[in-house]
Amino acid sequence: MSAGNASGIVEGVRIDLKRLHESWMEIVYPRQVDADQTVLGKWTPDSQRGWITYRAWGVLGWLLLAIVYPMVLFGYVMRAQTSRLDWVAAYIGAIGTFLVLTIMWGSLTVVAHLELTNQDEVFAVLVASVVAVIAGMLAYLFRTVGGRVTTVLFAYPFAMTALFLPPIVAAFYNPTIQDAIFAQSTDVAHWINDTVLSYGGIAETLRARFDLEGIAHAIMWFGISFPVGWLIGVVVTLANYVRPSDEE
Repeated sequence: MSAGNASGIVEGVRIDLKRLHESWMEIVYPRQVDADQTVLGKWTPDSQRGWITYRAWGVLGWLLLAIVYPMVLFGYVMRAQTSRLDWVAAYIGAIGTFLVLTIMWGSLTVVAHLELTNQDEVFAVLVASVVAVIAGMLAYLFRTVGGRVTTVLFAYPFAMTALFLPPIVAAFYNPTIQDAIFAQSTDVAHWINDTVLSYGGIAETLRARFDLEGIAHAIMWFGISFPVGWLIGVVVTLANYVRPSDEE
C-alpha cells in the first residue's frame, strides 16, 4: 500500500469518526455536526458544570464509537456488494430478474434430472430452486417499493432467505447431504441457545417445547434470515449516513 493510499484511508477514518462523534453530541447539545466552519461555530457550555457534563458525554460517545465504527466498516463492505446486485436488478427489471433466477435454478434442476437417478434427490433440487426463486423475487419487490425502512425490514431478510433456505429444503429429500446439513444446522442452534438465547431461560423453554427435526430446521433458518438481514440493512444504512454513496 502506498503512502498516499494509507494517508487517504487514515483521513477517511478521521472524518468518519468526527461525523459520528458530532452526531452523538448533537443528541443532547445543539449545533454540533459540521458547525466548525459556520458563523456561530460549534456550541459549547458556558459554565464549569456544563463543561464537565459536556466532556463526560463526549467520552461516552468515544467509548460507544469503539463498538459502532467496526459496524460502519462492515457496512461499507456490504454496501459495495449489495450495490452491485441492486444495479444488475435495476438494469434488467422485474421480469429480467425473474427470468435470470428461473434460468439459473431451473438449469440446476435440469442437470439434476439428467445426472441423478434417485427421483427424491431430483425433487429436492426442484423444491430448493422454487424456494430460492420466490425468496429472491420477494427481496427484489420489497427493494423496489422504495424507502429505507421497507428495504431493511423485508428486502434484506428475504435475500438472506434465498441464500439460507434452499440447502435446508434440499436436505429434506436428499439423504446424501441430509446428515451434513442438519448436523451443521444443529450446531448453529446449539450456539444460538448457548449465547443469544441463554438469558431469561429462553433456551431451556425452546428445548423443552420443540425438537429440532425435519421442518423445524427450515423454520429456524427462516427465522435466522430476518435478524441477519436486519443487521446487514442496519450497517449499510449506518454506512450511508456516515459516508453517503452516490446513489443515496
